[in-house]
Amino acid sequence: MTFLAAYAALGLVSGFIAGLLGVGGGLVLVPVLSWIYAYEGFPAAYNIHMALGTSLAVIVLTSLSSLRAHHRHGAVRWPAVRRIAPGIVLGTLAGAIAAAWLPDRGLRWFFVAFLFYAATQMLLGFKANPQRELPGWPGMTAAGTVIGLVSSWVGIGGGTLSVPFLNWCNVRFQEAIGTSAAIGFPIAVSGALGYSLSGQVAAGMPAHSAGFVYLPALAGVALFSILTAPLGARLTHSLPVPRLKKIFAGLLYVLGLRMLYGLIT
Repeated sequence: MTFLAAYAALGLVSGFIAGLLGVGGGLVLVPVLSWIYAYEGFPAAYNIHMALGTSLAVIVLTSLSSLRAHHRHGAVRWPAVRRIAPGIVLGTLAGAIAAAWLPDRGLRWFFVAFLFYAATQMLLGFKANPQRELPGWPGMTAAGTVIGLVSSWVGIGGGTLSVPFLNWCNVRFQEAIGTSAAIGFPIAVSGALGYSLSGQVAAGMPAHSAGFVYLPALAGVALFSILTAPLGARLTHSLPVPRLKKIFAGLLYVLGLRMLYGLIT
């Protein structure tokens, strides 16, 4: 019951963050799920793999709830979503399937480095060249492949990359968040499928697992995250998001330092 309560609390927080900032919530889900799995005594060799796979499975539902709320505000650029989706699916599937052969410690170092990168870019908020626009199909496919590949290795819906990319191309910030929420859906579906398939070769997985997706955690987190994702999406269009991004950047630094401490010690 303690673990189920932890999953519920995690779902409420990650769902709100996903709707508010269009980041899928995975940057919070992965480290916290990893800690919970360690307390539950799951295989250490696949701890981070399970956290990544479960995070992406949760984002399948969270992104749907979030993108519906953003769509109602007219903040999703669907032509951009269609152009970037093929690369997203290709990159995410390739990265998720390859992850089964990557060492747990290597994935943890990659995730910690990405946490610090994400926090820094959110804190600094780089400005775009006013003449820059979204690229055509080849450029969007290439960008989608990179976003999908990295997202599969850090268990996120891609928003930490896609929001800055869209903003860099002079997409209005609220539209960048809404479009990122829509992009998160193909990332999450492809990533969750890839981790579920690649986890079939892993030995000693806990009961109620579908490969690297732990179903009790998926159910507990997703059920509560879809309740708060629409609330976060609504607040995106009324609250000072730059200030909230700075708060979120601080949270990412704390999570990154906590995981770094665990790696070093």
